Amino acid sequence: MSDRRTRMLEDKYLRDSARALVEADIEHIKADFAHKGLGERAMDRMTEGAMDLYEEAVEVAEDNKGALAALLAAVVVWFARNPLLEALGLGSGEEDEQWDERGETPER
Repeated sequence: MSDRRTRMLEDKYLRDSARALVEADIEHIKADFAHKGLGERAMDRMTEGAMDLYEEAVEVAEDNKGALAALLAAVVVWFARNPLLEALGLGSGEEDEQWDERGETPER
């Protein structure tokens, strides 16, 4: 056999084996998707991501308990600001002044 023919046959065998591998991968993917659908896979990934995020948040909260308590206290005080000001005699008993569309307080 000539050197060109030998090279051509080697290339053909390589191509055929590569094609067989690709076809086997495609069949494997088809069988895998038949077992578990795309929607179910997406839901699994979202669930795993949410669990990872939750675990990270718990870890950060455990490491920063003081900052978390201060933040929670600030939120509670903010929402209870009107009754607290009233109890201290500093508030007028009215809600915050209303703002007009330009962001200015109305004239009284």
